[in-house]
Amino acid sequence: MPHEDRVRARFKRARLSPEDIDDVIQEAYCRISMLKAVDHIDSPSAYFFSIARNLLLRRLKRQRIVSFEAIAEIEAYRDDATPTPEEQTGSHLAYERMMTLIEALPERCRRIVELRKIEGWSHREIADHLGMTEKAVEKQIWVGVRAVREAWNTAERRAGLRLDPVETGVRGQR
Repeated sequence: MPHEDRVRARFKRARLSPEDIDDVIQEAYCRISMLKAVDHIDSPSAYFFSIARNLLLRRLKRQRIVSFEAIAEIEAYRDDATPTPEEQTGSHLAYERMMTLIEALPERCRRIVELRKIEGWSHREIADHLGMTEKAVEKQIWVGVRAVREAWNTAERRAGLRLDPVETGVRGQR
């Protein structure tokens, strides 16, 4: 039910009648309720969207007169909240690359950056845990993040990519 409003809004933009929208939503709920288990569903929002979209497509294809634009628009619809496989892969690769850059930091600096940026510890918690002052922790985080950012930018320049136009001074280029 938390995803119903977004499906309804999307179908309204596609100029579907309120009755058709109600029927599709109800049938989608019926389909979900017939599942023996739901633990295989990684993204409930995307699952609900795909069921509703497929039910609507079947309904439109059964009608005698159907706008090809309506079918094309619904088939092309993608839940913007769900990343594409390409986006997921890109994020995974960027994460691995970032972890490699963090691993290259000196031991103490690396550990402090990991505790703060990955595990989410506060400066005070890190300082208490490692027996340091908060100011020393802040400095190590600053040094570590700066080193990682410089290494990232250097790798991007070597690859011929300009991902941060403000920092490189170049606008509109990639």
